[in-house]
Amino acid sequence: MDSAALSGLRDGRPRHRYILKTKPDAKIGVLYQNDDYGKDYVKGLRAGLGEMALQIVVQVSYELADPTIDSQIVQLKAAGIDTLIEQSSAKAAAQAIRKAHELDWHPLHIIGASTASLETVLKPAGLDASKGLVTTQFLKQPGDPAWADDDEVKAYKNFLAKYAPSTNPDDYSVLVAYMNVNALTTVLRKCGDQLTRDNLIRQATSLHGERMPMMLPGIAVSTTSEDYAPFKALRIATFDGTSWTLSGDPIAAE
Repeated sequence: MDSAALSGLRDGRPRHRYILKTKPDAKIGVLYQNDDYGKDYVKGLRAGLGEMALQIVVQVSYELADPTIDSQIVQLKAAGIDTLIEQSSAKAAAQAIRKAHELDWHPLHIIGASTASLETVLKPAGLDASKGLVTTQFLKQPGDPAWADDDEVKAYKNFLAKYAPSTNPDDYSVLVAYMNVNALTTVLRKCGDQLTRDNLIRQATSLHGERMPMMLPGIAVSTTSEDYAPFKALRIATFDGTSWTLSGDPIAAE
């Protein structure tokens, strides 16, 4: 299973549990990017949703080059769904949030962690329009007021200011890269003086509850030689119009 499908599978299980608890009779619609990544993500999402995948009423795609996705949101609303799940680009996610608001349509709207940035997605879409959004997260959002005084967020921003001043701290790819660098550092330290390929692989596939800077409370990295996926749990978060509010304990992604 490739990374997109695995991502959908890992996201789908916490989302399944959340929807089952909050909207067990959900009529689900899925918005996805019409390419291999989007299609594989939907495949993984369906696997993660399990039997609840039978409640998917409609799947609607968009092209990455589409200037807007207004027609897709109109189509999803017309299908009578009350739960919208999407794993979109930042641009498409912002447009989806804004168009749903313009239509005065208020489904349970679940977006991907990569598009949960206040600065790059929610503010362009409109904070009022974004109120009530739900996402699965494993990292702190550097632009979220909830983490304004957090030492790890301050260290992250200071690191970028010193070594990569042209980058945007709220860019999700930058945030993930920072976490990955810390993960690699952890593995190299565990290797000690045995910097061989075999030992590097052995250490990278035997992590047990390792926490990296910028991870949310309760989230850690664990790997085995049979399971390379680092996150075994995610956090559900709801946007209150100002910041993301974490809901309950981490939910198993397996």
